[in-house]
Amino acid sequence: MDALHSLFAGFETALTPLNLLWALIGVTLGTLVGVLPGIGPALTVALLLPVTAKLPPVSAFIMFAGIYYGGMFGGSTTSILLNTPGESSSIITALEGNKMARRGRAAAALATAAIGSFVAGTIGTLLLTFAAPAIADIAVQIPPSAKFALIMLAFVTISATFGGSPLRGLTSLFLGLAIGLIGTDLQSGQARFTLGRPELLDGIDFITVVIGLFAIGETLYVASRLRKDKGSVIKLEGNASMTREDWRRSWKPWLRGTALGFPFGAIPAGGAEIPTFLSYTLEKRLSKHPEEFGKGAIEGVAGPEAANNASAAGVLVPLLTLGLPTSATAAILLAAFQQYGLQPGPLLFATNGDLVWGLIASLYVGNVMLLALNLPLAPLWARLLLIPRPFLYAGILVFSTVGVYSLNNSVFDLFLLALFGVIGYGMRRFDFPVTPAIIGVILGPTAESQFRTALQQSNGDFGIFVRQPLTAVILLIVAVALILPPVLRLRAARRAKTAVALEA
Repeated sequence: MDALHSLFAGFETALTPLNLLWALIGVTLGTLVGVLPGIGPALTVALLLPVTAKLPPVSAFIMFAGIYYGGMFGGSTTSILLNTPGESSSIITALEGNKMARRGRAAAALATAAIGSFVAGTIGTLLLTFAAPAIADIAVQIPPSAKFALIMLAFVTISATFGGSPLRGLTSLFLGLAIGLIGTDLQSGQARFTLGRPELLDGIDFITVVIGLFAIGETLYVASRLRKDKGSVIKLEGNASMTREDWRRSWKPWLRGTALGFPFGAIPAGGAEIPTFLSYTLEKRLSKHPEEFGKGAIEGVAGPEAANNASAAGVLVPLLTLGLPTSATAAILLAAFQQYGLQPGPLLFATNGDLVWGLIASLYVGNVMLLALNLPLAPLWARLLLIPRPFLYAGILVFSTVGVYSLNNSVFDLFLLALFGVIGYGMRRFDFPVTPAIIGVILGPTAESQFRTALQQSNGDFGIFVRQPLTAVILLIVAVALILPPVLRLRAARRAKTAVALEA
């Protein structure tokens, strides 16, 4: 009942004319950037951080939430009509949705993706409404040593989830941690990694790092591949619509995809990739038309798209209750909280309840707006795919530069922006994931603070990390997650070598 009471208060905040306008701007912008290939919600929120610094926090986060959900809706358009998944979680949608479009069923593919996103997003938000306060009540009692262990778990699992290999993910993470350590140590007052530059004594603004790695790095990477990535856009005839048979084949995959997506999103580093692949596999096994899979099965679009959007709601659970991001966009949202001097966690519900519940209520409103935008206006969004990509990325480059310069009016910040842009390009070029680096920059100082607090409470006794049961269990999981995959790969390699020797 407390959750419902708080939610109704949140609707009072979200339904004010000004916040409704910000929600509409957010979902429209989110759908727009979701449709445009290569420009996701994480990049968009990162670009808007300097611009929204003077906005009221509630309005800014209502807009950010609209961009987040809208990006999930719009991403299906690119995957289906251009066969170019904007994010890894849209790969399955591209696989089956584009095949449907080539068979003349683009309208049905877009409709089942949009309606499935609405169903999953609404159910996921409902689960968030009741799960988040309960988890926040438990999280208040977590000691600093266990919070440090949870951050370590997030570091390891995120590094393993994103990118082609755990080693590349960990390398990216350590880069982010090193950047996060730059500046003056608050306890000792010693300068760290400043290279004698007074501009670095206060550390590097995380907005500069985020925009450099995401926006500038992505722009340089796309510019280097423009001649190679020429795809043909499938023309959409009419609005997005479904037949009665499409509805019959879609509603169960929507519910199953939602059931898979939300828990994986709520697990630190769960993300949306795993549940979308699981949903596709499940639908293929349960379908009465397995022969259509790989050729354009509507279940192969409905289930994964629902899982994708349900995981988006699930991602907000650890972000709001524990301050742990489990996706690239969640990491940028965490940076946005810090921009306003807020720290997501269990106390956020008590100290900034109007913000939290206004944000959650806006998700219900945004879902309705997104459905109204995506079904009748599908042909309009499809035409956006014809915009020349050089124009888009030139605009991003200019917007990024002006935004970073406006923060401190510092030319040195522009130098750092260019440096991180080149680093971001190198990471994309050599398949090093950017997300672990961003999370390292944002969560690194928090991990250090919790580690020091735990040692202060135990008078410098490192045994606190072993004697405290919850901390010990989490650190054991971290150790297993680090050690087990290399051991399994080594055993598999030895077995393959032995098999080859026996055949010889």
